[in-house]
Amino acid sequence: MTYRVSMLPPGRDHRHVLVWQFDEPVRALSSASVGGGFSTPAWLLNIGVPHDYSRIDLDEHATAIAAGRGLSGSGIAMFTAVDVTRVEHACFEGASVSATVGVTKPTWAADPEAGHGSWPGTINVVASVPVALEPAAMVQALLAMTEAKTQALLEAQVPGTGTASDAISLLCSTAGPAHRFGGVRSSWGHRLAMATHAAVLQGLVAHPGRAR
Repeated sequence: MTYRVSMLPPGRDHRHVLVWQFDEPVRALSSASVGGGFSTPAWLLNIGVPHDYSRIDLDEHATAIAAGRGLSGSGIAMFTAVDVTRVEHACFEGASVSATVGVTKPTWAADPEAGHGSWPGTINVVASVPVALEPAAMVQALLAMTEAKTQALLEAQVPGTGTASDAISLLCSTAGPAHRFGGVRSSWGHRLAMATHAAVLQGLVAHPGRAR
């Protein structure tokens, strides 16, 4: 699987944008609000937005940004108030992860006092592997990555399992036989967990003031 990652400059209604463009078909599984679920995206965006961002027409906003940069077809878009120029990268035995890390408002997943809503301080994670994974293995791998992210937060003594607006995307090849397993003790699940842990921890260490 080959792809290109580039940085787009700020626009009128957004900050910098990280762009993934794919030179061959990829299979994706994402929790992003735009283009989430299983898909075969033509592009992926990690869009930096202002701290007071309040738009709810996320599909329209992402489509406009993509079209304005000459990107066609359908894709995935993630949003964050974090400065995406501070992206952290980590690789482990073929698994590659990029993370923009902000924990201004960490939260526990099961918190009876938290209620609903989200705040700036998102952790966005984009991962890729050069092999095909079965759908269930992709779900397992996303869980492994989420557990690794939480492990990094706990090791950095962040009081929460993440933020209310975290998003994660996994990209894998469509070529060759698909691997059946993606959990933490599978070969690729382990590699993704290691790379995710490293990238998130790097982001937390690089910005100890709780990256905003």
